Amino acid sequence: MFDLDLWREIFQSISKNKLRTLLSGGTVIFAIMLFAILFGLANGLQNTFSEGMGGDAENTIFINSGRTAKAGKGNQVGRRIQFDNALLSTLKDEFKDDIEFITARVNKNVVASYKGEKNNYSLRAVNPDHQFIEKSELVSGRFINQRDLQESTKVIVIGRLVKEDLFKTEKVIGEYIDLNKIQYKVVGVYQDIGDDNEERIIYMPLTTAQRIYGNNDFIDQINLTYNLSMGLDNAIALGTNIESRIKKIFNVEPSDQRAVRIRNRATEANSINQFNSVLDILIWIIGLGTLIAGIVGISNIMIFIVKERTKEIGIRKALGAPPRSIQSIILIESVLITSISGYVGLLLGIGILEAYGPSLDTYFITDPSVDTKLVVRATLTLIISGFIAAYIPAKRASQIKPIIALRDE
Repeated sequence: MFDLDLWREIFQSISKNKLRTLLSGGTVIFAIMLFAILFGLANGLQNTFSEGMGGDAENTIFINSGRTAKAGKGNQVGRRIQFDNALLSTLKDEFKDDIEFITARVNKNVVASYKGEKNNYSLRAVNPDHQFIEKSELVSGRFINQRDLQESTKVIVIGRLVKEDLFKTEKVIGEYIDLNKIQYKVVGVYQDIGDDNEERIIYMPLTTAQRIYGNNDFIDQINLTYNLSMGLDNAIALGTNIESRIKKIFNVEPSDQRAVRIRNRATEANSINQFNSVLDILIWIIGLGTLIAGIVGISNIMIFIVKERTKEIGIRKALGAPPRSIQSIILIESVLITSISGYVGLLLGIGILEAYGPSLDTYFITDPSVDTKLVVRATLTLIISGFIAAYIPAKRASQIKPIIALRDE
């Protein structure tokens, strides 16, 4: 049953002992606020690394060619390694069980014009699989398809920002754009979940670019995604095997690191996971240390509070108050102060993260935030600790004889 007199007495005790309340509540506020900020900053660092992986599929392997740095097998140093369609087909066939999507790239710079509007853009000639590797989302129309490759059709897919530059509000699909004075039909418009620069790129079929811009089957780059079911260790091994196979095809020394360059996101993800694991351990150690410091602080304050109220407890006992009643007043007051203070600390921590979060980008901390449930659990830990810290001395004090309590100085 709700005891109005009990609660009135508790609030009177709080209001009459402001310093005592401030000391006990301030300890909890600081502990929870610091706990929230620490985990928010840690999450911000992890978000930064995650964003660095954005734009392309997380399971991507990028393969680039270069020049040999070592003379081997009768070849000179500085020999140019030139990828071609045959290499793409070889990788498709030999690693088909491990590859999810694969595409070649030919990169060009073009001047695009439409009805008086003109601008410079990057051109990527690709295979149909590129849409899934790059995470390109179609806004309208379609992407490059297999028929486009077979027939070397003069079609293009443009980014959202290319459309805004050249077409303004006009209809796009089915219109023709001049690229270096050659007309191409627009069959699709895409947007990219990466940065805006990705939406200033024009895509065309790989075979079309090879025929028009060189009359050859050369490739600048090969990108692929591996099956996620492989796991990071097998994905890292796959990247190594692909590199070794390409070097063997082009008679490159196995130790030559410049002739064939592979960027494997599995390797990056593994490094990031290791960093995040170490960061999580450090933050948890610091966070737990903060909570322990809060627990010790509130325990000491509760012991002091009960000691300070010894004479008051003696008067209550002399007037006939049962030990349970004395314990209830102290415990409820402790839990109330700890709960309110924990909530204030939670609000302050989240408020500081929201207020200063945007300005932390320069320190490689992106969108720092903290799981509210985690902070609530930390607050409950302090509340329980405050309850225990108050219960033990309160129980001991309630068992003291009134005459002894009244003599306490």
